[in-house]
Amino acid sequence: MTDDDLILAFLGGDRAAFDALFERYRGPMWNFFRRRTPTSADAEELAQDTFLAVLQGARRYEPRASFRSYLFGIAFNVLLAWRRKAGRRGDESVQADTIAGPSHDPSSAIWVRDALAALDPDDREILMLREYDALEYAEIARVTGAPINTVRSRLFRARMALRERLAGEPLKTGVRS
Repeated sequence: MTDDDLILAFLGGDRAAFDALFERYRGPMWNFFRRRTPTSADAEELAQDTFLAVLQGARRYEPRASFRSYLFGIAFNVLLAWRRKAGRRGDESVQADTIAGPSHDPSSAIWVRDALAALDPDDREILMLREYDALEYAEIARVTGAPINTVRSRLFRARMALRERLAGEPLKTGVRS
């Protein structure tokens, strides 16, 4: 069954349909948050908050776009709310925009993580949604609320800045970092 079939079945009262969606997206949601939070416990909590928000708002779901982009949109909003709340608490680990994730080569992972962390936060988020979460341009636009041409330009800018940082070249004047 497709995601849309499952959410519509759930709306019709089929609890197993939600369980299927949960199983399908539990890993991707955890990965989404793990790359953006300092601890795996934070990632787990935020992933659970996302699925809870889907459950609570299921009656308002309208299949205007794919369920996947709807889910990532909720996850993105949960992440932003968590960052705002953490900022009010003065949580330095969140303010530093920690980029986390498993890797087989710790030294290259640190190099990439540091290069990502140096990017403009909005550009970095769009790059991560595309490259790590494999969202299409239209999905990224829906998730972030940015026009699709803005998504394209930020993605291009982020890729160029990341490439320059990984190559060890300083950013040229006029390019936002």
